[in-house]
Amino acid sequence: MSLLNMKLQGPALKVITGLYNFDINEIIKIVKAAEIGGANYVDIAANPKIVSIVKSLTDLPLCVSSIDPLELYNCILAGADIVEIGNFDYFYRYNIILSRSQILAIAKETQNLIQDVDICLTIPHYLLLKEQIRLAIDLQNIGIQIIQTEGLSTKNNNKLSNKTSGFDSILSATEISSSALSSTYALTNFVRMPIIASSGINSVSAPVAVCYGASLVGVGSSLKEYTTIYQMSKYISEIVASISYQMDFRFDNELFKIKNLDMSNILNTV
Repeated sequence: MSLLNMKLQGPALKVITGLYNFDINEIIKIVKAAEIGGANYVDIAANPKIVSIVKSLTDLPLCVSSIDPLELYNCILAGADIVEIGNFDYFYRYNIILSRSQILAIAKETQNLIQDVDICLTIPHYLLLKEQIRLAIDLQNIGIQIIQTEGLSTKNNNKLSNKTSGFDSILSATEISSSALSSTYALTNFVRMPIIASSGINSVSAPVAVCYGASLVGVGSSLKEYTTIYQMSKYISEIVASISYQMDFRFDNELFKIKNLDMSNILNTV
């Protein structure tokens, strides 16, 4: 299914199994939870063998993520439905930082290799907000179909303990994803293509992301709190319900029509 079609049908949910998770048993467990919970598609490791196995076990569309266009192409041959350029967390530990022009070049190379498949690109969080906006506009101009926001996520701040309760829990949940949410808010005012809010997104911040203009949300790290298919599917179904409700609320309440807010100060710097 096209990501654009998902957007037209309402807010969509992507479940991330772990871009460097090659444990096929764990991947299948998360995929099955995504099916039961009502997720729209899953994001798995960019490994053709894994893609082929998972494709034989689910009808959910499969997304693979990498910064290597050839790796993405090989996964398409194995049955992947969507490709994503980015999710750069793994490279930060090696101090690998790509410039805006380098990212744009990778996008163009991927387009040359892969035809008739939705291409998503993650906007790196280390870029200044005005640089993120410039990159998003460039990507829209060359025909990239969708972009994804990225937050300041780490292993430490991705953990939202189930023991936390009340106001502290809400504050912690939104703080984890604040960077991704702020980028989503800004980018929706400058580009027309669908935006996936990801990095630190959880059951609390997912509906906020939709309110801020996201067409899709991606969850992965928050699933690590759960160990069984039942627990994960229940959590996923809660997110599906919350973003669907938030979309209705967003259209019904003028207070949340953020498209009309004045973004001229940022626009003048882009």
